[in-house]
Amino acid sequence: MRAKVLMIQGTTSNAGKSAMVTGLCKTLVNFGLNVAPFKPQNMSLNSAVTLDGKEIGRAQALQAMACGIEPHSDMNPVLLKPSSDTGSQVIVQGKVYEAMIDASSYHNLKAKLIPYVLESFYNLAQKYDVIIVEGAGSPAEINLAQNDLANMGFAKQVNCPVIIVSDIERGGVFAHLYGTWALLTKNEKKLVKGFIINKFRGDKQLLNTGIDYLYQQTNIPLIGIMPYINNLQLQAEDSLSHELPNNLTSKHNKFKITILKIPYISNETDFEPLFLCPNLEVSYAQSAELFPKSDLIIIPGSKNVREALKFIIKNSWDTEIFRHLRYGGKLIGICGGLQILGKVIHDPWGIEGDRGSSQGLGLLELETTITKNKQLKLVEGYLAYNKAFVRGYEIHMGVSTGNALVNPAIISQNQKEGAVSKDNLILGTYLHGLFDENSSLQAILQWAGLNNLSHFDYKSNTRNEINKIAANMECNLDMLQLMEILNSSKLNFPINKSKKMSV
Repeated sequence: MRAKVLMIQGTTSNAGKSAMVTGLCKTLVNFGLNVAPFKPQNMSLNSAVTLDGKEIGRAQALQAMACGIEPHSDMNPVLLKPSSDTGSQVIVQGKVYEAMIDASSYHNLKAKLIPYVLESFYNLAQKYDVIIVEGAGSPAEINLAQNDLANMGFAKQVNCPVIIVSDIERGGVFAHLYGTWALLTKNEKKLVKGFIINKFRGDKQLLNTGIDYLYQQTNIPLIGIMPYINNLQLQAEDSLSHELPNNLTSKHNKFKITILKIPYISNETDFEPLFLCPNLEVSYAQSAELFPKSDLIIIPGSKNVREALKFIIKNSWDTEIFRHLRYGGKLIGICGGLQILGKVIHDPWGIEGDRGSSQGLGLLELETTITKNKQLKLVEGYLAYNKAFVRGYEIHMGVSTGNALVNPAIISQNQKEGAVSKDNLILGTYLHGLFDENSSLQAILQWAGLNNLSHFDYKSNTRNEINKIAANMECNLDMLQLMEILNSSKLNFPINKSKKMSV
């Protein structure tokens, strides 16, 4: 079986590609098709662990959820995780390929990665009826066109039809659509089968003149106009959760949570359940002067933990944290946050930055060494102090040791994980997804001092949001025309299936 394939590209980053792919996957599943998502190249600090023990972008895990399937490393064969202004870790088929690489070096590396991308795509295309592919950034970035993995370079390799989406809220939607199309090569233009205008508010008839002109210039039809969906609560690919709509009722007497906005913050999707949960007032600390009085402070993970630690001290957040603890406030460190809570962080090989060691906050009796091997695993267990069920995943380069780990935060398959301080004010864990399950969300907030939490099921909420965008797509896109485009795909399979490539 060879799948039908459609690729969604955007005129810009954040044009709505991820949400479009998510909604389209769910729509096609509703039509009875066996669907899988695919993103050739992703740049994001939000990632997930798959059942095969590998790492992909968090957006592709969400899209797999929309398809009703488990996420797999083939769904995102190249993932870039920035660890500095110029460097990134390169993940290929779910495993670390390069620990640190600058932009110029990666540009030269792309040609070597194309076979891995095509192999992963081929694997999926043998298993599913439909593959919905998500582009990255814009196909009009002509300076990056050589050996392109992310947009038209991939589309040309497999000969799949493309729909280009543009966010009208950014302004100049027709310039974006026409300009993107105009910068494509002749062969690339042949692959473009439709346009979508996203996030529209107002009278659609006001767009008619522009739509007619766009068609006259390009001979490409408009597939539909997606309306702006108020309070859409889907995980963004790589934006901070504080942009999500927080509970808008009175903030008086609410339980206050502060998350430190540290450099290269990773897996900030951990905190989306908190932002969406009633009874909570959640905010990111931007500077020491604006550090709010809080019931709970959270130190998140970072792709460059020692740099994040330096930032905390520079902003005098360490002083704020010590004061918070003196008054009986609770503190959680997740992944890199756990490492920061310890006494020392060693990076002897310069995995995340310069080689060397940094003194941690010294709040937990443990030391961490950043290792060359990344720890990746799914975890199911229970909170050690009250047996509440917890499920999540670990993604980290460091190994932590020390007496603090004798008093664990989580028990999983008779193994101890994380630590709780002797005074019960501090909880540290490597586990991402700590708040995704209602049981662990309730239990941790109760530990932190909240006793009247309203019931909130984050996973059910996410499924409802996926259904919401799918329903909007069915109503506002020309589904007949879209299905004709999908059925017109005649794919190339340029790689030899028997040639096994692995990282």
